[in-house]
Amino acid sequence: MKTLREIPIGQTVMVKKLEGEGALKRRIMDMGITKGTQIYVRKVAPLGDPVEITVRGYELSIRKGDAANILVE
Repeated sequence: MKTLREIPIGQTVMVKKLEGEGALKRRIMDMGITKGTQIYVRKVAPLGDPVEITVRGYELSIRKGDAANILVE
């Protein structure tokens, strides 16, 4: 499995597992990113942070550190 941080622009992946504890995991889940959700990687900022994704029909920017806690396939 890879992390969301490693996925190239233009690919669609499915969330397999969320890592992290407590508030970090809750914040990711509150954004609509849960197990089984499809994520499309739209853009990556020039310096690599943040990553712009489409999840559940809306655009979302997520930090690299948070993206590293989302395991996808």
